Amino acid sequence: MEDEEKVAEPIVYEDLVDKRNDELMELLEGRSMKKLSERLNEMPEFDVAEFLSSLEDNRMPMLFRLLSKERAAEVFANLEAPDQERIINSITDSELAGIVEELYVDDAVDMMEELPANVVKRVMRTATAETRNLINQYLHYPENSAGSIMTAEFVDLKKYMSVKESFARIRRIGEDKETIYICFVTSADRKLEGIVTVKDLLLADPDTVIEDLMDRNVIYAVTTEDQESVSEKFSDYDLMAMPVVDKENRLVGIVTVDDIIDVMEQEATEDIQLMAGMTPSDKPYLRTHPVAAVPDALGHLYQHDPDLV
Repeated sequence: MEDEEKVAEPIVYEDLVDKRNDELMELLEGRSMKKLSERLNEMPEFDVAEFLSSLEDNRMPMLFRLLSKERAAEVFANLEAPDQERIINSITDSELAGIVEELYVDDAVDMMEELPANVVKRVMRTATAETRNLINQYLHYPENSAGSIMTAEFVDLKKYMSVKESFARIRRIGEDKETIYICFVTSADRKLEGIVTVKDLLLADPDTVIEDLMDRNVIYAVTTEDQESVSEKFSDYDLMAMPVVDKENRLVGIVTVDDIIDVMEQEATEDIQLMAGMTPSDKPYLRTHPVAAVPDALGHLYQHDPDLV
């Protein structure tokens, strides 16, 4: 009887992550800082943040310093507030200023809302006047509104510009923008007039003007609109980004799909907790132990010793 062919076991992503983290710890224990820096700067920012969060001593701030300036801001935005505070308390004002200026405004606002007042004061003190004004503007929008989750980093074009001129502008300002794949057409007084995608530009003749390409039927939100309403628009129209205007129809920011994913997770968590009579929690539902959310003796026991449940 012929031997049955061995079926290859499926690769489990979690196992790969554990193996990679073990390798990183070996580099750390062996003080191979140059190699460790290279590995951290190659990894996705979320994975770097997860690894740093697993370090419970002063090694986390030390490894954070191994990241390049741009990567440091990306990783910082993915850290939870307590870990952000640990980083802030371990770096100089100059280093902190560099991170704040690299952060997208919506990420900076999220950080401000979570950190203690004394830490917020230090962050604001190190920021430039322009950044401080933007953050303060966002902090004054109603909680859970489109204005509170939007970002000011977007590419704006004029309808009289040619495709060639538009690409030149995208190359010039696009590096620090939240997205360059959808561009927003505004008038001289910043009123929203239409949108155009990079795909539209790539397929058009270089001399074509934006006015002939742009879509004037724009789905948008106003700054005071509830974030759940914005989320529904994203779902209904399969959007990747949505412009946000003020009461005078001036473009002041955009909401991107990654912002809406956070909103959907938050709303789902709140709805499930309300339906099940669970104890309110800031932790997303899918990351919460089912017993930990139950407001009874078992849940109380879990909070004191998870291993007993």
